[in-house]
Amino acid sequence: MASKPGYRQLLRTPGAWSFLIPGFLARQPFAMLTIGIVLLVQHTTGSFGTAGAVSAATGVSMALCAPQAGKLADRFGQRAVLVPGAVLHAAAVTLLIFLALAEAPLWSLLLTAVPTGASVPQVGPMVRARWAHRLNGGPLLPTAAAFESVTDELTFVVGPVLATALCTGVHPAAGLTAEAALTVVGGLLFAAQSRTAPPAHRAPGTERSGRSALAVPGVRVLIPVFLGIGAVFGGMQVSLTAFTESIGQPGANGLLYGVFAGGNMLAGVACGVIVWRSAPHRRLPRASAVLALMTVPLWFAASAGTTAVLGAVGLLVGLAVAPAMITGFTLVEQLVPARSRTEAFTWLTGAVALGQAAAATTAGQLADGFGAAAGFTVPLIGTALAALAVNTLRAHLAPRPAQGSESTVAARGAGHRVTVAVD
Repeated sequence: MASKPGYRQLLRTPGAWSFLIPGFLARQPFAMLTIGIVLLVQHTTGSFGTAGAVSAATGVSMALCAPQAGKLADRFGQRAVLVPGAVLHAAAVTLLIFLALAEAPLWSLLLTAVPTGASVPQVGPMVRARWAHRLNGGPLLPTAAAFESVTDELTFVVGPVLATALCTGVHPAAGLTAEAALTVVGGLLFAAQSRTAPPAHRAPGTERSGRSALAVPGVRVLIPVFLGIGAVFGGMQVSLTAFTESIGQPGANGLLYGVFAGGNMLAGVACGVIVWRSAPHRRLPRASAVLALMTVPLWFAASAGTTAVLGAVGLLVGLAVAPAMITGFTLVEQLVPARSRTEAFTWLTGAVALGQAAAATTAGQLADGFGAAAGFTVPLIGTALAALAVNTLRAHLAPRPAQGSESTVAARGAGHRVTVAVD
């Protein structure tokens, strides 16, 4: 038996380190943006609901525009999209900081949040597209998906903790300032690694190249799963912030979220070394159901009012996120052709952002109206709906037979006549 491909073999892929290091730096802002907005706007307005609304506007804008950016990257190349996007994003964040500190009206913050979210560089999907291009459908693809999930979760460990520390220890706007600076520096460094980028697909291909990645039924089924994952991220960020504020320990917010994201990271590492006996399209419905189940105790733990209990439950939730996310990204590489892969990845990361935005708004409103513990019901509702959707539509997740094989069967089936000798 051949040994299972592992991380060491993956990291020996030619050219991998040239985009991994700048890619890790460039994706840090994605994890810092939402929590940076929540902390800054809550500081200047005193309302978690208002802070959640502004962060939600950012997330909705990103969710709507990210797939279009991915489509442009597939067509014109990653560098052509990444460089102007990084510069525009930094400018929009700077304006948002200025308006928040000036206590500008809510409508102006919401208006500025739109270009802030629309211009977020989609570095994670671009890195995944580079892996798919470099590995060319080989056996290391599931390992690459697990590695990227671990990288994402390490980002969500470092990013929120860094943003929280800067906002609470330096200045309320320091988190967003660092986010804008990292976007420009990391984005430009990543864009410079053009040698490892997948080629642009400008010319129409022979098989329906103009179609969107959403034309693949499996991608449409994956979107609710990633909306549910986003509901976990957004609900946890706002609810943990409200919880630590309510018990008079605001500095514990970064630690609690770090424990949650750390569990996600550990599960991601494990997923990359496990020899799976079942196919991804069979694992995903089960992983979604387990994630929903793990979110049930959150409200009870927050109601108890102790950070230790809530941290333990958050760890369990984090351990359940990675299997669902990794399996979903692995399915994209099986269901979507290379010419639309970056777009498909951005639909999923956009779904995470949209779920995060909706959850942040809802959790903020619940925390303002019913107390900090109420916000923890949002991850449960989001993941329960996602599990229901994916288990109902699971048949669409199975990879379809190749077009060529179908035509071969048809050629040998009905209508095929064989000449025989007759006496």
